[in-house]
Amino acid sequence: MERLQKLIAKAGVASRRKAEDLIASGRVKVNGVVVTELGTKANPGDDIEVDNKRIQLQERVYFVLYKPGSVISTTNDQFNRDAVVDLIHEKEQVFPVGRLDYDTTGVLILTNDGDFANMLMHPKFEIEKEYYVKVKGLLRKEDSYKIAKGLIVDGEKMKPAKIKDVKYDDKKENTFLNIIITEGKYHQVKLMFASLGHEVVKLKRVRYGSVTLDGLYEGQYRTLKPHEIKTLYNLANNIK
Repeated sequence: MERLQKLIAKAGVASRRKAEDLIASGRVKVNGVVVTELGTKANPGDDIEVDNKRIQLQERVYFVLYKPGSVISTTNDQFNRDAVVDLIHEKEQVFPVGRLDYDTTGVLILTNDGDFANMLMHPKFEIEKEYYVKVKGLLRKEDSYKIAKGLIVDGEKMKPAKIKDVKYDDKKENTFLNIIITEGKYHQVKLMFASLGHEVVKLKRVRYGSVTLDGLYEGQYRTLKPHEIKTLYNLANNIK
């Protein structure tokens, strides 16, 4: 017997956290009976349905996608926009680990391993995410220091972030830089720079932990190598 949300995550339907939301909202059945209580256990052989579709346990798979712009990171969209999962042409059903904004490009990990996804997304593990950013205006050194100390945005304290490779365009109208964060709050990078008076006009995630875009073009994906998966586990568990 295993917790229902864990079985749903193993089937690649959603992360364990999202599976809990599915259960609580009455969208899950076990042997024909709607289950809404978190912590309910079931057997892998039970008839488990999510939105009236039976789940099937799958082999665990791990991919990195170079997410293009104008593609959503969610698995369902009321406006029928293209989604990142539509770019993964494999038999297994996967979901993105976290999300990138509609207009943001770059590294996005997709998997059907709910435990792995939860580990990567949990804020306590502080896995680095690095972004290449173009902002309007000239970012001053004192603003970089504020980011390094931890900004307060909309009353919420952000963890310290690192700024590097700062450059300006010839007309001194825009700043180009890389920022490394260890959180994954909604619109975090955009909100951080907006709080300093700088609009983000380009945002690209170039690294997630040890995983980069090397060898990929926009819209392409590849299977994560065993050593990359192991390294991500080690980063989360602070193993050198």
